[in-house]
Amino acid sequence: MIEAANLVKRYGPHTAVDHANFRIERGEIVGFLGPNGAGKSTTMNILTGYLSSTEGTVRVDGQDILEHPIEAKRKMGYLPESPPLYPEMTVREYLFFAGEVKKVPARVLRGRMGQVMETVGVQDVAGRLIKNLSKGYRQRVGLAQAMIGDPQILILDEPTAGLDPKQILEIRDLITRLGQDHTVILSSHILPEVSAVCRRVLIINQGVIVADDTPENLAKRLLGGSHIILRLQAGEEAVSGVLAKIEGVAGREFRAPQEAGTVELVIEAAGEADIRCEVFRAFAAADIPILMMRALDMSLEEIFLHVTTKEEEARQ
Repeated sequence: MIEAANLVKRYGPHTAVDHANFRIERGEIVGFLGPNGAGKSTTMNILTGYLSSTEGTVRVDGQDILEHPIEAKRKMGYLPESPPLYPEMTVREYLFFAGEVKKVPARVLRGRMGQVMETVGVQDVAGRLIKNLSKGYRQRVGLAQAMIGDPQILILDEPTAGLDPKQILEIRDLITRLGQDHTVILSSHILPEVSAVCRRVLIINQGVIVADDTPENLAKRLLGGSHIILRLQAGEEAVSGVLAKIEGVAGREFRAPQEAGTVELVIEAAGEADIRCEVFRAFAAADIPILMMRALDMSLEEIFLHVTTKEEEARQ
């Protein structure tokens, strides 16, 4: 749906985006992450055609955004970090204006406005001036603007910036619903929000794409394979004896126990094998109670910090 090939953006001697390559398929919800100044907003502006790249190409549904800008942009809706609102307009007036700018046919626009206002939840404030709306409602109006042209792709830059926790949850649920019918690129500094909504993440640092995968696969890669945390009601010797009989166990590390009379350890599986069933059966056969068993994961915050820190260290 969107393909970026060797994107470069230079501002004089400064390279903001350095040969970025990625492809986003139809129906994906992708989180686009990066530290401040990493080139994230610049890349999103290039994807939307707001900025031109110094080098490289962007194709939207097979169309080059520079060679066929109108056709490509019709397939995209963009919500920048600061929504482009006109505070002296009512919500209804603003969306009608946005629809006219996007060349939505007049016979379609009024019906489309009603659908979009209902989807984002602003129909109750349609007649109010935008300047009198709360921050949460303004974000919703900005999102409605991005949707008014019925785009296949939504590019959302910090859609929950400045919102309270309740408003964040509402916008998050809305983005999840929109992802059922749209390709969504979501940029946010609130990483739990990205984890809850996105199936895949792109991480950019110093203009370079340093990670592109699902959070689960990135965690496995950084941890060096699959790991399981176990808490067992037994001694270390008995546990070691059972583990020696389980195929696929590549290593183990005992930790300080959290409960009296138990042992706690991390098991490393060979490669990316899922050995939880084998582990359960082996300890059940040995009559050793398993008090806890879960996969050892990295949070998206830990992945983000690890990837960006390692990249900066490698450049020094």
